[in-house]
Amino acid sequence: MKKAKVLYVEDEVFLSKIVSETLQGRGYEVILESDGGKALDQFNATTPDVCILDIMLPNKDGFEIADEIREKNEEIPIIFLSAKSHTNDVLNGFKIGANDYIRKPFSIEELIARIENVLKNKQSHQNEADEVTIGKYTFNSMRQTLNHPQEQRKLSYRESELLKLLYENREKILERSEILTVLWGSDSFFNSRNLDVYITKLRNYLKHDPAIEIITIKGIGYRFIIG
Repeated sequence: MKKAKVLYVEDEVFLSKIVSETLQGRGYEVILESDGGKALDQFNATTPDVCILDIMLPNKDGFEIADEIREKNEEIPIIFLSAKSHTNDVLNGFKIGANDYIRKPFSIEELIARIENVLKNKQSHQNEADEVTIGKYTFNSMRQTLNHPQEQRKLSYRESELLKLLYENREKILERSEILTVLWGSDSFFNSRNLDVYITKLRNYLKHDPAIEIITIKGIGYRFIIG
């Protein structure tokens, strides 16, 4: 079966050559672009299945490119590759709508695993019902929207995926390690802190319905309850 088409935007010549050739060797079709200012044109011309974006690029950075892509397509997976590892940079990437963020240096095998993961998630989304009722809310995982009579909210990709995972496992105890592995790829301390932030955000988003609770099971995980 033919692999996916990858738009890879990277200005480090040596790195881009290694990554491109490795992906091509695994059957992926790679569209390589080194100029951030030309990335959106390449996106429009090639209709890729997944975008891999460096952040520090000439003429236009990866955040700007991702923002422009999201205006055109809310569903295509976006993965950032960057030496920028400050928490604010990572959170900004996910706020824009990135599906994953990999710090340089990285292993090619890790990158391929992350690509396969986001493509698998995209496919599973397409095969499932998009919209569900959660208490007084309507949640659409494909559109990443959470609507209430008093408020309509656009979720980030990670917020949407976390809410979807909690809802699918409602009334059960969902372990932190499982959430971290599914949504972040590892249960590292850094990712664990990110999860705490996202849980707090979802609790705030769902505050208009007191019957909905995300209960912390200390030392284990969470239980999502719809009363």
